[in-house]
Amino acid sequence: MAGLTISAVRFGTLGRVSLPKTDTAVTYPAGALTGTGAVLHVETLPDGRLAVLLDTTPVHPVDAGWPDQGPDRATLTTPDGREVPLLDCVVGATDGTALFLGGDIPVRKGTEGWVFAVVHLLPGDTGIAEGNRVEVRVDGEHRAALSAGHTACHLAALALNRQLAGAWKKDVPADAAGNPNFDALAIETTTILPGGSRDVYRLGKSLRRKGFLPDALLTDPAAVEKGVNATLAEWVASDAEVRIERESDLLTGMRRWVCDLPGGSVGIPCGGTHLASLAAVSEIEVRLSCEPGEGAAEVVMDTICTRTGSA
Repeated sequence: MAGLTISAVRFGTLGRVSLPKTDTAVTYPAGALTGTGAVLHVETLPDGRLAVLLDTTPVHPVDAGWPDQGPDRATLTTPDGREVPLLDCVVGATDGTALFLGGDIPVRKGTEGWVFAVVHLLPGDTGIAEGNRVEVRVDGEHRAALSAGHTACHLAALALNRQLAGAWKKDVPADAAGNPNFDALAIETTTILPGGSRDVYRLGKSLRRKGFLPDALLTDPAAVEKGVNATLAEWVASDAEVRIERESDLLTGMRRWVCDLPGGSVGIPCGGTHLASLAAVSEIEVRLSCEPGEGAAEVVMDTICTRTGSA
C-alpha cells in the first residue's frame, strides 16, 4: 500500500440512497488497531477498485488537505472469512448525490450539508456488499512507527521555534509554548515517516518582511541543530505524557495533540496518530541542512525518533 495514491476524481451516484448521512466515526485517535464496522456504501471506481465506506473504522486515512501522514496499513476481513489488504485509505466527502475523493473535494470540512468519510480502497473482486459487517485490523508496528514520527515532528518544530526565538525583530504569532512560530511561518512541506519526519522551510522575502533574520539560522546551522537537540534530549528524559484530546469521535471532530512538557502542557491541532508517552522514546535527534537560493534559502530538518527497545 505504501506509495499508492488516489487521483482526485468524482464518482456519480445519482439516484442511489446508500451514501452516508453522518461522518465516519474514527477510533484511531484513541490508539485503536482493530474494529468492526457496518458497510454503508460500496462503489466501483473507474480503475476497478472498490471504494468502501464503513460507519466506524480504526484506519487512519490520508487527507489531501494536509497529507503529512499517510494511510495506515490494514486488512479487512470479509463475511466469508477472507482477509484482504487495503490498497489505500483516503478522506472522501459526499453531498448526498456523489462521492468525491482526495483533492477533488470541493468544500472544507464542516460545510453544512456535506458528510466526510474514511474511504477504504480494496481490490475489485473483494465481494463486499452494503449491509455487511466486516472486521478491520491495522498493522500495529507500522502505526507505532508513524506515531513516533508524528510526535517527534511536533516536538522538533517546538524545539526549533525555541532555538530561533531571538531571531525576530518584529512580533509574530506564537506557538503553543509561547515562542515565535518559525515552523508555521516558514514551512513549505511536512512529511511524516516511520520513525521520523522531514520538514522543508523556505527563508524568502516574505519571511524577512515578517521580521525573521535568516543569518540566525544560515550562518551556523550546526549550532542551531545542537541547541534543538539539547532541548529534545531534555524533553525525552521527562517521559512526558502524550494524548489526543477530541471534541467527538467523528472524522471532522476537532482533535488536539497535547504533551505535558517540563515547562507546561502544549497543544497543537492535529488529525494524526501519536505515541502515548515519551517513555516510549530513547532519543529524538534533528539534522539540519541548508541550500542557499537566489532570493530564498531552503532549510531541511530531518527528525529521527528512536523508540525504546528498537535496534
